[in-house]
Amino acid sequence: ILNVTPDSFSDGGNFTSVASAIARAEQMIAEGAAIIDIGGESSRPGADPVEADEEIKRVVPVIAALRKVSEIPISIDSYKAATAKAALSAGADIINDVRALQRPGALEAVAAHGTCGVCLMHMQGEPGTMQAAPHYDDVVLDVAAFLAHRRDAALVAGIGFDRIALDPGIGFGKTIDHNLALLARQRELLS
Repeated sequence: ILNVTPDSFSDGGNFTSVASAIARAEQMIAEGAAIIDIGGESSRPGADPVEADEEIKRVVPVIAALRKVSEIPISIDSYKAATAKAALSAGADIINDVRALQRPGALEAVAAHGTCGVCLMHMQGEPGTMQAAPHYDDVVLDVAAFLAHRRDAALVAGIGFDRIALDPGIGFGKTIDHNLALLARQRELLS
């Protein structure tokens, strides 16, 4: 994960220049990273949203520069169709969407690309409030149903099954008990 934001929970503000971001990506590759996931908007609890223009300004130069020095698969962590399109044009290979392609134009942007991968994640609520009081009838069944629904929407939009990965969203609108239940009952999610 390479966050090019000033406010991400793990490395916010550390890699906001293209040079520092590329140096960090090269270090991660040397350490064995198989994919570099670049984020231009923090999705940590309490984070404020960022306009697409600002997100594009943060991520596209890094994607383009990384693509010039490495063939490593590049993932863009975004739920915005405009950012996804710009990132794919700059050389990204995967769309990692915390909102599972639910925002306007997102399904169409990924389907139109034809070859990119997509990671559909479950998140209850919005980053600003998602940890306030998350509630599920049965977290595993609820998350599984959501992911199946979003997978089906992606398939109907023309995104091939082999291009889709599903993420239960550990820590995104979930308590510790919810997270532990998802981990303990992974086989149910895999079905």
